[in-house]
Amino acid sequence: MQYDQRGKGMKRQIWLTSLVLLGCIGAVQSVVAAEPIQPIEPVADVNLAEVELGKKLYFDPRLSKSGFISCNSCHNLSMGGTDNLKTSIGHNWQQGPINSPTVLNSSMNIAQFWDGRAADLKAQAGGPIANPGEMAFTHTLAVDVLKSIPPYVAEFKRVFGTDTLTIDQVTDAIAAFEKTLVTPNSRFDQWLLGDTGAISADEKAGYALFKNSGCVACHNGPAVGGNSFQKMGLVAAYDTKNPAKGLAGVTGKDADRFKFKVPTLRNVELTYPYFHDGEAETLTEAVDLMGRLQLGRKFSAEENARVVAFLKTLTGEQPSFMLPILPPSTERTPQPKPFD
Repeated sequence: MQYDQRGKGMKRQIWLTSLVLLGCIGAVQSVVAAEPIQPIEPVADVNLAEVELGKKLYFDPRLSKSGFISCNSCHNLSMGGTDNLKTSIGHNWQQGPINSPTVLNSSMNIAQFWDGRAADLKAQAGGPIANPGEMAFTHTLAVDVLKSIPPYVAEFKRVFGTDTLTIDQVTDAIAAFEKTLVTPNSRFDQWLLGDTGAISADEKAGYALFKNSGCVACHNGPAVGGNSFQKMGLVAAYDTKNPAKGLAGVTGKDADRFKFKVPTLRNVELTYPYFHDGEAETLTEAVDLMGRLQLGRKFSAEENARVVAFLKTLTGEQPSFMLPILPPSTERTPQPKPFD
């Protein structure tokens, strides 16, 4: 009888503890749900073999005419998924037309490229290969290079189950790898999930300013942006020499002129310079311009510093992996032409 009473008491204690834990979890979920920004979740359900193939292709410069430029050249995973240049350098040192957006968390974007001309990562992956101002190759020649390298042929067959190697498979694999390039566990995400000490008082004040000033109207969701197109220069005109038309270049509608995909603010301290033309060199400058042009608000130096402090809490865990060892070319591999 005494044992039964103890057992009942222990069960009751476990039951009460469970209720407390569930209450805490529920409270955290309620806080997250109430915020316009949500934490980034780690990637799940990936085809590891396809991701490994995509990683090789992402780093392989032989998919370019010069044999020198790879996806990683402009979307450098050691530099926040960008090249930190105003505009990227293409084949034969051509100046690119627009700032290179980060590849990190890009799977969360509503579309790809600043003007949204690619619906998803797969559609985006094929663009630079055949762009004469970027990798300056053709899809046919890129496939010919891969077909000339037996280890690649064998790996494509293992992944896709067919002897036919196509550009469609190439872009599939690159996109599969890029989908893994998420950056969870930022200090801000830790705060969202209940760690009240993860960000400082100044950083919290910066977040309050960010919300109350209206920044979250465009910069929201897990990626803190990337999910809409907005006009650059909503309240006051933006003065730029960059000829990019934005969404209008895709839709042909004058109403879409100077509408660009809202960039993600995740890891934004790493992805300078800022805007589609790369004209803002620092976060301080970017916050000042966005306040005046998009919100009609002039942030004081103290307010600006607080917003910048908040933005730096959005830097998450960077992708970490061993660099791929690329299979060697053969005598059948088309030779690169870096100076043509």
